[in-house]
Amino acid sequence: MRTFTYAKADSTQAATREVQAAGAKFIAGGTNLLDLMKLQVETPEKLVDISRLPLNEVEDTDEGGLRIGALVPNSDLAADQRVRDRYEVLSRALLAGASGQLRNKASTGGNLLQRTRCYYFYDTAMPCNKRSPGSGCSAIGGYNRIMAVLGTSEKCIATHPSDMAVAMRALGATILTQKADGDRRRIFIDEFYRLPGDTPQIETMLEPAELVTGVELPPVPEGARQLYRKVRDRASYAFALVSVAGVVAVEEGKISYARLAFGGLGPMPWRNPGVEEVLVGEAPSDALFHRTADVLLADAKGQGSNDFKIPLARRTLVASLRELTQA
Repeated sequence: MRTFTYAKADSTQAATREVQAAGAKFIAGGTNLLDLMKLQVETPEKLVDISRLPLNEVEDTDEGGLRIGALVPNSDLAADQRVRDRYEVLSRALLAGASGQLRNKASTGGNLLQRTRCYYFYDTAMPCNKRSPGSGCSAIGGYNRIMAVLGTSEKCIATHPSDMAVAMRALGATILTQKADGDRRRIFIDEFYRLPGDTPQIETMLEPAELVTGVELPPVPEGARQLYRKVRDRASYAFALVSVAGVVAVEEGKISYARLAFGGLGPMPWRNPGVEEVLVGEAPSDALFHRTADVLLADAKGQGSNDFKIPLARRTLVASLRELTQA
């Protein structure tokens, strides 16, 4: 790990001002950043500690949703009774991610921003466009078992690793931020992440020195069922090969509401509104569920080692929809 300077922020405004300096980074829980620094994938010249800012509360909103501070630990969020009662998909996703020790330290904002676990991104001896733009993508033509099959480009096929963010996308979250000039933004999660395209090193719509301060969740439709299903290589502390976060309501024998998001398939928590359009207004059936899988996977492209993800995603989606719609 290279040497760096350290500053402790006492306000969000001070934090954003400090990070305006070249080579500076925010640090909260640090569960991802410190790993990357040890491997010299990330080499910030300065760390600005935001862990003591007053961003660690979970509050009800006037609309019946929740406002979650960016520094709420994953373990606290998963255990919050309001989350367990009203946002079961989020609680399940959090508990499916990492170990208990990491969940105690990892923050809500950091989880949204964690970086890919691509083998080649972590290996500084190998070309990686996300780490070193223009150097190439070693995963294309290399060992790519955990890589994406949707939303990829010729420059990058890495997947987004978060479980929490998949649930947040299924719930229609809004990301709250503060910029260095003091302006605040509300960014709908469907617009927060970027596809790799020609610039895979740019992963979100955040501006330089912009700080995530929280997340707002809208209320879930009354009577909707929620599910988080994660398929992985082992039962604990493994990233998703495929995951499904679902919120589905059935009224009078027909699907009246559906919102689905997927992990392990794309460079961001994946959502295709066309999948939901196929479902709404229809009676649940295996034939219908396979049609939704056809829409989801129409543009899926394997790279060899990860070809298995395409049929696995179909089976996982169909099984999830069966559970979400069973009488």
